[in-house]
Amino acid sequence: MHRIWIRCLLLVALGAAVFAAQPGPALAAAKSGGAPSSKSRNALHQFTGVVTALDKASLTVEKSGKQPMTRTFARHDEMNVVGDLAKDVRVTVYYRDENGRAVARKVVVKPATTADASR
Repeated sequence: MHRIWIRCLLLVALGAAVFAAQPGPALAAAKSGGAPSSKSRNALHQFTGVVTALDKASLTVEKSGKQPMTRTFARHDEMNVVGDLAKDVRVTVYYRDENGRAVARKVVVKPATTADASR
């Protein structure tokens, strides 16, 4: 009889451990495509590549490699630029997603390397 009670207690403990390990409702909603939390909505993202187009309202950066990608960023009124921003320079853009648009908040120009100089 004791063995049955011990097995029952172990099953209950195991069930409680499995239940405790599952994500809460807010995390589950975020993972399932539910409404994002305010923290993730205001998160600052980054994208590194070479500037291919530049004007007063936007900045286009192209990343090469195994998964090439081009992103266009709207320029924020108070955008901070570190270095000389120009076409064909390597940059890291720090941006936020605002109403479905990527808005650049900070742009850091990367120093030219010897590989860049040989191109």
